[in-house]
Amino acid sequence: MKLILLGPPGAGKGTQAQRLVNRHNIPQLSTGDMLRAAVAAETEVGKKAKAIMDAGDLVPDEVVNAIVAERIEQPDCANGFILDGYPRTLKQADALEALLAERGLKLDHVIEMRVEDEVLVKRVSGRFSCAKCGAVYHDEDHKPKAEGVCDNCGSTDFKRRPDDNAETMRSRLRTYYKETSPLLGYYHCKGTLKTIDGMAPIDTVTNSIESILAG
Repeated sequence: MKLILLGPPGAGKGTQAQRLVNRHNIPQLSTGDMLRAAVAAETEVGKKAKAIMDAGDLVPDEVVNAIVAERIEQPDCANGFILDGYPRTLKQADALEALLAERGLKLDHVIEMRVEDEVLVKRVSGRFSCAKCGAVYHDEDHKPKAEGVCDNCGSTDFKRRPDDNAETMRSRLRTYYKETSPLLGYYHCKGTLKTIDGMAPIDTVTNSIESILAG
């Protein structure tokens, strides 16, 4: 099963990807993780990416594409993978189609998790996490059971990401609509796109994804 999860930042792609990993025993491939792994492994493309990042520049498409190509050939991807955060642009989508075709592979599903902008702003601007175990909470929708105490580990130390605010989120959404949302039309034309309600409860979203995969 080769799957792409699409949707704006805060749509819940990471949460659902982790559930898919646990249920189907296939890896979640995110661009950031793949870059860090390639750099740590000191592969040829990893060394190239490190030099670019050390210079403070953005890693270009051809390097990101090469890292993806390298990653999907690893043994844990033999039964499939979940792409989260890649492709981000139409050029990357074309590159992905080409590298899969070279290997006799194709995408099975592209699933869009659709969420209204103001819901996303609310989700992200109210988000905080346990500084010790990373458990995620929300000011309104998911507070710790005991105020100021993590449900998972009992820590009383919490943190917020500096970019988890309404202004930054709206900027990230503008970037998403400009660069990534054209992928919805791209995959719709290929007949691989399915859309689900990302505002439904988490378990309902999971069930919607599983219904698509089963169908």
